[in-house]
This record gives sequence, C-alpha cells and structure tokens, in this order.
Amino acid sequence: MLFVGLYIVASVTMAPAFILTFAAGAVWGLWKGSLLVYLGAVLGASTVYVIAGKLARSRVIGWLDRDPRVAAVRRSVADQGVWIMFLLRLSPLVPFVQLNYALVLSGVGYRDYLIATVGMWPTIIMYVYYGKVVGDVAALAAGVAPERGPEYYILLIVGLVATIVATTMVTRAAKKAMMA
Repeated sequence: MLFVGLYIVASVTMAPAFILTFAAGAVWGLWKGSLLVYLGAVLGASTVYVIAGKLARSRVIGWLDRDPRVAAVRRSVADQGVWIMFLLRLSPLVPFVQLNYALVLSGVGYRDYLIATVGMWPTIIMYVYYGKVVGDVAALAAGVAPERGPEYYILLIVGLVATIVATTMVTRAAKKAMMA
C-alpha cells in the first residue's frame, strides 16, 4: 500500500509517475505491477479531481474563459468527454500527471473522467513490462539495456494514432463551438 500512496502523491504533486511505473515492473513483475500502478493511478487521478475540481469552479477559470478559444476548447473536451479522455489516456506521449489537471480544469464530469482511465492500461502494461525487463537484466548483468520487442512498437503506434485522433476531435469540436 505504500507504493499506491506514493503514486497518489506523485499524481498530485506532478512528480514523474512513470518512474514508479517502471519500478513496479522491476519489483512485482508485469501483472501485479500493472494492477498496483492502475490502482495508484486511478486513486491519484481521483485525488487530483477533488483538488483541481475546486479550482475549476473558481474565478481563475472564469477569467480564462473570457478568451473564446480557451472556452471553446474547454467546452469541446467537456462535451466529447469520455471518448477524448480515453484517447488521450491511450497515448504514451501525453503525460499522465499533467493530463489529470488539464482534464479536470476542462470541466469534465467525474464519471466520464473515471471511465476514461481504462485507456491507461496499454501504456501502464508497456511501462511496467519494460520495468520488469530492466529489473531482470539488472539482476543478471548491470547496465545492459533491454531490447524493444514488437509489443513496444505496437503500443507506441496505437498511442500516437490515439493522440492524433484526440487532437483532431478537440480541434474540430472547438471550431464548431466557436462558430456557435
């Protein structure tokens, strides 16, 4: 449970949570490490939702929404909720910790925010797997980098496509909202 607590703290403080993800693979292996990371990530993201949710309802957001572009992007993410968040969560290129705050500040509902965390699984499994490989290699011979198998590249490509699709959807929805 200490690990899950550390993951929650990393999520709130914007510390690089991916380091903990690698460590989970090295210490607990692929499946147990992935489950612990997912639990920590969901609880961390939920904690961010509670903390940043108060800011989302503050005067700061009202001030930011005076810019029609910012307001349009916030509305488009909130309106397209689950799908856009799911695609963003799929991408290994979008930092988990910063994304949590950005999504909450966009005004999405908690139910959609929570459902979209399912999109974190491929990236979690990929990073935990490589943490496991690094742990295995370190146990055998310190300093040897693991080879990247086909699953690494498949997950990377899927994540890149998800990033492009999410960006396109947000852009289209923001343009549509600005025209309205």
